[in-house]
Amino acid sequence: MNLSRRLTDTHIALAHGNGGRMMRELIESLFSYHLGNDLLDTHVDAASIPLTQADGDIMVTTDGFTVEPLEFPGGNIGSLAVHGTVNDLAVSGATPLYLTLSALIEEGLEIAILDRVLASMAQACKESNVKVVAGDTKVLKRGQGGGIYFAVTGIGRRSPVHKLGTNHICPGDSILLSGSVGDHGTAVLLAREQFGLSGDLKSDSASVLPITQALMDLPGLRFMRDPTRGGLATVAYEIAHATGTTVRLKEMSIPILYPVRTVCDMLGYDPLYLASEGRVVAVLDTASADLARNKLRSLGYTHAEIVGTTSSGRAQVVLETGIGGERILEELEDDPLPRIC
Repeated sequence: MNLSRRLTDTHIALAHGNGGRMMRELIESLFSYHLGNDLLDTHVDAASIPLTQADGDIMVTTDGFTVEPLEFPGGNIGSLAVHGTVNDLAVSGATPLYLTLSALIEEGLEIAILDRVLASMAQACKESNVKVVAGDTKVLKRGQGGGIYFAVTGIGRRSPVHKLGTNHICPGDSILLSGSVGDHGTAVLLAREQFGLSGDLKSDSASVLPITQALMDLPGLRFMRDPTRGGLATVAYEIAHATGTTVRLKEMSIPILYPVRTVCDMLGYDPLYLASEGRVVAVLDTASADLARNKLRSLGYTHAEIVGTTSSGRAQVVLETGIGGERILEELEDDPLPRIC
């Protein structure tokens, strides 16, 4: 893409957020260029979108995204923002439809970086069949931001027959994980090059909609969540606290890629607490769990595995270790890896 034909500036200036000519050129030359569709009108303050509640529950989510560095192996903050919002709708049982986007851009950011980020965002929207229908742009003074912050709201529709939640979880249910854990957190860590480490590990950032749609038809599905900040261990604690049950995770069943385990061993991180941006944790009754795992594996999610169960007892998370012992996983207190999603 030839930026010079559309925008003569090479870096973001405060004037790109003042509401005048430069802001209009930025929006038209980058945001509308990449994200434009039949519903996005950058000249109005509100979007009109076709929604009828008769077809199901209208679902809404909102999230903020910040990552350092802005670009990492397997994605960037643009694709991450779309995937993160789409995934929150998907694990709620909804089909994502529309997004709104608020972009907070730091003065001095290279226009070329913003162009790549928005191109990646547009591709992620296309793959997830969602449209950005409204947005806003603000420019922060140099030193007051991390390059780009995105705030995204997602709107979707859920069939009235699909009701998911922790209130449906029972003792004896199985916990299914759709793939390996900690890939995103580790990939971002390696991209920072702070410890002299390098590798070809890529973030797992992706839409989980194919996974959730494959699971939605199973009658024994109780609950789904994407293990982003805080990772698998934090989702397990969410389940334990909400249900008053003991969540038991099986260490030897949890898929962890060799590069992730190696980096964590070297730097003292626990992969169970690191973010994954393209995985699903699902709770199903025992009769449906094996069927769900096999179904995901047949769709190419080869690391899908049943990694734990719920049982009666106090609200806690117990890890059954590979040597036959047990240890209590503590609830996350400190941020193990800041600014990753």
